[in-house]
Amino acid sequence: MSFDGKAFRNALGAFPTGVAVVTVSDAEAPMGITVNSFTSVSLDPPLVMWCLDRRSERFAVFTAASFFTISVLGAEHQHVSARLAKPGEHRLQNDELVATESGPPALADALAVFECERYAVHDGGDHAILVGRVMRFFRKEEGAPLVFFRGRYGALA
Repeated sequence: MSFDGKAFRNALGAFPTGVAVVTVSDAEAPMGITVNSFTSVSLDPPLVMWCLDRRSERFAVFTAASFFTISVLGAEHQHVSARLAKPGEHRLQNDELVATESGPPALADALAVFECERYAVHDGGDHAILVGRVMRFFRKEEGAPLVFFRGRYGALA
């Protein structure tokens, strides 16, 4: 039996996910990448994880970063998410960002923000699994999350 990679990806798309942007402070300017693989790992110590494709042109920058910030996106962030999900320019503009204590900025008006120190990087096949220890976090009380389902963006009321 052959394995149909496209059918596998489509089946995975039947699981709706939230959307986040991970940011790092690069030498030139803050850089971001869209992820839908963000999840919690542990409450004690407070750990979260996300996955990064090894073929990404941003792979070396993100896996080498000592600190990263994860911004959980609201429905109003679809344009930023779409731009940072594609190859090309991934620098962020100051008007899209807010400062954090750990260095890498967060997206303005994110539903939640997690400031993380790199805890571990694990092999995950064609992806790397990045685990971060949460140093600080905050969340907004209101807002509709941006979700991804069957290859399209959506929102929950």
